[in-house]
Formats: sequence, structure tokens, C-alpha cells
Amino acid sequence: MTQLGKIMLILIGSLAVLLAVIGIFVPLLPTTPFLILATGCYLRSSEKLYAWLLNHKWCGAYIKNYCEKKGVPLKTKIIAISVLWISIVSSVIFFTSLLFVRLMLLLIAAGVTMHLLSLKTLQENPVINDNSEKWKEENE
Repeated sequence: MTQLGKIMLILIGSLAVLLAVIGIFVPLLPTTPFLILATGCYLRSSEKLYAWLLNHKWCGAYIKNYCEKKGVPLKTKIIAISVLWISIVSSVIFFTSLLFVRLMLLLIAAGVTMHLLSLKTLQENPVINDNSEKWKEENE
């Protein structure tokens, strides 16, 4: 890949990270797709930025678990759905009077909620069975 191509991918990845961070606070701006885009851009352009993103304190494990289809922690689902509905309902009540816009916001919130609920729930602290090989190895 050319140097210009790598620079463009780094810029796109960095913009995606910025949009993902904004998406944490703005309900209709998706966070996960931007983090996945940034991961792909950094993977192809900068080992250092790729490693930084995957090892990031707040979003590293989230990206790894999502991309590997391991799931999303229950706490994350609850927080995401709560913030989504609080912001959507407040927008519907206080910031728009157009019925069409209100319906669209509620439909989007319902769609995002269904998507989040359809994702596998990640067990944060799995119980290790006494008979499992892992338990045996750890306790020998």
C-alpha cells in the first residue's frame, strides 16, 4: 500500500473513532459501526493505532467481543437501551412537534433495541465447572 493510502486510512479511522465517541452521547449516531470501521482502517494502515484501539481501556474488549461474535455484556445492553430510550423519549416530548419525526424516532429506537437484544449476552464472570480441564489446570 502506498504512503498516501496509509495516511488516508489513518485519517478515516481517526474520524471514525471521533464519530464513535460522539455516538456514545448522541443516540442516533451509531458507535459500533464506527469502531469497526476504525479497526479495519487501522489494521490496514498502522499496527500501532490498531494495537492502541484493541487494547483501549474502554472500547478494546468491546470491539474484540463484538467482532468475534462473543456477545455484549448485560450491563452494556442495559445502559445502551436506557440511554437510548431516555434521549429518544425526551426528544419526542420536548424537541419536536412533527408527528412524522416523532414516529420515526420511536421506530428507530425500537429497531436499535431489537438489534441490541438480539445480540448474544456475554457472561462477564463465567462459572468454572469443577470437572472442567481449565479448573484442573489452574488448581494443580
